[in-house]
Amino acid sequence: MLGPEHKGLPPSAWGRTVREFLATEPFLDEFETPLLTLDRAALTTNLSVMGDWARAAGVRLAPHGKTTMAPQLWSEQLDGGCWGITLATVWQAQLARAFGVSRIVLANSLVDPVGLRWVAGELARDAGFEFCCWVDGVAAVILMDEILAGEPGDIRVPVVLELGGPHGRTGARTAEDAHAIADAVRRSRRLTLAGVGGYEAALARDRGPEGIAAVRRYLDELARLHRALADDGRYTGRAIVTAGGSAYQDLVVEHLAGLADEQGAHGVPTTVVLRSGAYLIHDDGFYAGISPLAAERADRPLRSAMHVWARTVSRPEPELALLDAGKRDLPFDLGLPVPQYVAGQVVSPLPSDATITAVNDQHAFVRLPGGMASDLPVGAVVRLGLSHPCTAFDKWRLIPVVDDADAARPRVVDLVHTFF
Repeated sequence: MLGPEHKGLPPSAWGRTVREFLATEPFLDEFETPLLTLDRAALTTNLSVMGDWARAAGVRLAPHGKTTMAPQLWSEQLDGGCWGITLATVWQAQLARAFGVSRIVLANSLVDPVGLRWVAGELARDAGFEFCCWVDGVAAVILMDEILAGEPGDIRVPVVLELGGPHGRTGARTAEDAHAIADAVRRSRRLTLAGVGGYEAALARDRGPEGIAAVRRYLDELARLHRALADDGRYTGRAIVTAGGSAYQDLVVEHLAGLADEQGAHGVPTTVVLRSGAYLIHDDGFYAGISPLAAERADRPLRSAMHVWARTVSRPEPELALLDAGKRDLPFDLGLPVPQYVAGQVVSPLPSDATITAVNDQHAFVRLPGGMASDLPVGAVVRLGLSHPCTAFDKWRLIPVVDDADAARPRVVDLVHTFF
């Protein structure tokens, strides 16, 4: 049931169900500002582009669900051929199970007693449920074993040995540490080694030579670790090798795809899993600049599927406009929004030097060097390009989906429910 708790929806929607409201075929200009929207055409393109790219590379996709926390979108990804869904916390995994997700990669250590016991119970309850979480230290293995010691049955929780890197995030820092962890898992009575993994993007922030070299070194280390564990018989069954944010998928494929051996023709059956989370939404900022599937790097590029629409509420100086969207409404941690055009029956591009220089809680500052009031008059609605979908969705409980964000008058065709 829709109501005033759903930011941006018009009062005409209040008291109606989502289905009833969508049946009125509303246009975007009937909504209030500020408003985050998704572009149906871009979502469809991105699903196809990434799915085809992964299949051609011989790897599987388990996109990181924390990006959107939207089961509707997870379902589209799974229906489009994704192998599973990656999540970051046990609560997120519990939500995914409530929506029927049957294969989950928890890309984090799980030493919360309540959550770990829930996982063991869920594995015992449903033989079709596949799950793995990460471990990056002997202490974590020992603690997990202690937590699970009193659980009934003989369920073993699959764990992926996480390899880190210098100045990175979590993960074993050396091969020696990693082998010690694998030994601890082998001694464990309630865990089993399911593979190796990590997060290469923790080691670089751009595509400069140093960053690329650091990622390559790390991926080679991860491949060597997997081969060593396989040769030593550390895996008790199938294994996964998993890496890949949304910045260096090409390098992950280059260095790890050759390990894929799902039938076990050359030893341990191995699935290589990419966990890219941002590809479905993409952006007009950080990922547009670094992704191997950005427009300047790919014949079939990803497209930004998210925008914020904000209204000019003040022109206090000739070269300054204030919009009604701020930190409560849009992402700002990996780059500020970019003004793209003034919306309306006739789309009006803004001057190329129009920039957003700052955002407060509820305002964005647009600088219009040499600009005139006619460039962005009070009341005008601006479409903003955004950077970093992971910090966009968490600000909205319901996100309208438009048929085509490039149209002069987009129509709203769906509402996506998020859970944060």
